[in-house]
Amino acid sequence: MPQTVLLAEDDRAIRHALERALTLEGYEVTAVADGVEALAQAHRNPPDVLVLDVMMPGIDGLQVCRVLRAEGDRTPILMLTALVETADRIAGLDAGADDYVVKPFDVEEVFARLRALLRRTSPVPVPGGGQEGPVREAPVSSDRQIEAAGLRMDLQARRAWRGRRELELTRTEFELLELLVRNAGIVLDHSTIYDRIWGYDFGPGSKNLAVYVGYLRRKLDEPGAPQLIHTVRGVGYVLRED
Repeated sequence: MPQTVLLAEDDRAIRHALERALTLEGYEVTAVADGVEALAQAHRNPPDVLVLDVMMPGIDGLQVCRVLRAEGDRTPILMLTALVETADRIAGLDAGADDYVVKPFDVEEVFARLRALLRRTSPVPVPGGGQEGPVREAPVSSDRQIEAAGLRMDLQARRAWRGRRELELTRTEFELLELLVRNAGIVLDHSTIYDRIWGYDFGPGSKNLAVYVGYLRRKLDEPGAPQLIHTVRGVGYVLRED
């Protein structure tokens, strides 16, 4: 069965071009022109992934994202945006989006990001019959929970805590934190994190990872408590409790 995409874009030329390109790539596409139609379609026929333009009349892409997340819908969401400021990208992540592409975009980049999002929602078999694993496993309390540096994660319920405080995390934030917790004390380079989380290395010029790490830090850090995610300049990031 082809994977289904719900595309919401108010610019008719972009909508038609992207719908055609996605269809040729093998996706089953439903294309709508605004957020109201997007929500109606998402409720009527839930897709495998959503592609939402940020700026749409009436209900915009951020509002669509917030509504779906408030309803408990965890379908991957890729945002299309002409806004390039970090604060604008963070607004999208805060609304619950998983990734974003800045206009004007190369359609191959859209394809790559969609493949990465869809891989993250489907188990990926590896030789030997197992599932794709982390770079290196840290001690795991059980099949369900992992702990490190005062953090605890319930992988099945997709919940995380620092001490007794529960963290409200988006899908990407949760998966990034899981990778860091599993590899606590190990410096993970940028390309490894991109490969594990997005399935694609967007190159040294990309700010995608830095945005997510910054946003995750804001949710983790507490006054008077040690910082947990450390930057190793020129290399990557490491989770440790100093």
